[in-house]
Amino acid sequence: MQPRQEQHLAELEPARDEPRVFLDYTQQELDRNFNQRGWASNAEAVIAKYKERSFESRKHLRLETVRYGASSDEILDIFPASTRNAPINVFVHGGAWLHFTKDDYSFVAMPLVASGITTIVLNFTNLPQVSLPEMIAQVRRGIRWAAQNATQFGGDPEALCVSGWSSGAHLAAMALVNTVDEPLPPGSVNLAFCVSGPYDMEPVMLSARSAYVKITKDQQRLLSPRHNAGGYDTSFFLAYAEKDTDEFRRQSLDFAAVLDRTQRLAGTQCFSGLNHFELAETLGIKGSPLSDSLIEKIKTFARQ
Repeated sequence: MQPRQEQHLAELEPARDEPRVFLDYTQQELDRNFNQRGWASNAEAVIAKYKERSFESRKHLRLETVRYGASSDEILDIFPASTRNAPINVFVHGGAWLHFTKDDYSFVAMPLVASGITTIVLNFTNLPQVSLPEMIAQVRRGIRWAAQNATQFGGDPEALCVSGWSSGAHLAAMALVNTVDEPLPPGSVNLAFCVSGPYDMEPVMLSARSAYVKITKDQQRLLSPRHNAGGYDTSFFLAYAEKDTDEFRRQSLDFAAVLDRTQRLAGTQCFSGLNHFELAETLGIKGSPLSDSLIEKIKTFARQ
């Protein structure tokens, strides 16, 4: 594990006789590590800005909403770039697999569209209305739709990136696994840009999140990106926040090491001074380090 941040040491140090449930975490520690809001005192204020900036984005950008699947939630928003044959970024939103819709994350399109990148923000059904495998299947269907219809909305089908934040990073990574039934066609996605995600479901299911994430013991490995690294033909860039929880930072570095062994790692970056929610906010801020990194990576991989 990575060393804990100094300010959390005192409150997280377990009693000597308290049992560990995963690595060196006690139950209390593990539960706390899967509660990002407990590590960010400004979480509610930052999330409120997602909604405000998303509303403004939908007012100022061209927008087309399209159905990509059979269920009522399987819709997506296309924010087209001003030029034809533009690179495409499909964004998968976070929210602990439980919260939010595409409308809360339109803000990510602003700097991308301004940089000539057509942006698609996916909608899908959250837990517990559907199972986690069905959430992943919906995200995969959305990505497939984008790849198959790229030329129709002015995008370049050979320059497709998939990005995701928090639980959306997990969903994006799982949607790209090619050892499942009905995988994406080989070479469909040039780059996966995953931000502050959980990539191992074992500690998730040992934490308080098991109250609503209902998967079997056998499914834990099947639904964990770190255990599916041999099933990727896409390169991954992994980003995370300095003030993410200990476990989320550990999982980013652990998944990076696994991807490196399978030669699918395009890089990692820790963004200093930011918490989990602040880092997501910067995706929608032109000139921010995270937004600039995403734009640079999309354009680099579009040329390969």
